[in-house]
Amino acid sequence: MTQTALSPDSSQSSSEVSPMTYKTTKPLYNRILFKVSGEALMGDKEFGLDPDTVDRIAQDIKEVVDAGIQVCVTVGAGNIFRGVSGAANGMDRTTADHMGMLGIVINALALQNALENINVDCRVQSAIGMDEICEPYIRRRAMRHMDKGRVVIFAAGTGNPYFTSDTAATLRASEMNCDLIAKGTKVDGIYTADPMLDKTATKYDTITYMEVLTKDLRVMDATAISLARENKIPIMVFSIRDKHNFVKVMHGEGVYTLVKD
Repeated sequence: MTQTALSPDSSQSSSEVSPMTYKTTKPLYNRILFKVSGEALMGDKEFGLDPDTVDRIAQDIKEVVDAGIQVCVTVGAGNIFRGVSGAANGMDRTTADHMGMLGIVINALALQNALENINVDCRVQSAIGMDEICEPYIRRRAMRHMDKGRVVIFAAGTGNPYFTSDTAATLRASEMNCDLIAKGTKVDGIYTADPMLDKTATKYDTITYMEVLTKDLRVMDATAISLARENKIPIMVFSIRDKHNFVKVMHGEGVYTLVKD
């Protein structure tokens, strides 16, 4: 099912709903993994972190936590270093991927700081040991944190080269028994083509895992999509640029695309 493409820069809601509304209504999900790209943390910058954007995304996460949803997070590092690009420029792929994992840790610590500044209890767990900075990834400890209402940010990807942060997101969502992978992007869903480049692109309301793979839509890499399909975890793609949109889509409102069988 598709609908006419909307401008990614335009507001998708006719009226702004206060997040307080959702404190008295039941969300559709109990435990979710939120995947945010490194590029989303840049805001309008060309490189690095935009503090205002990081703070706004932290506030969006707080609204979801306040609605009663357990949240864990994975971030990318495209705003700092992308391993594939480094390898394409002649760098050893394993070394480049390790550099990308360290970039993810930087983003995770920035997001943790922003969450703690608004009184959200948060832990960073890294797949690569760095005990002086954050906790090591331990599945049972992460689940206990979430049971206690803490946000857990998974850093350093899977800890292995040749795997993307999308694959890390699907892996951690599977390990945490999440109901949903929520991927926040710059656009409001999955389109038949890049809506930034093709004004005739149309948006999917729902789409199957196999359609994503066979149409090569590249919302996530093939390994991530296949792992989500195997473990029957739906993937929701929505715009993280629209204020309050995260909590809205957790209640089935707003604009998004849902990938499922």
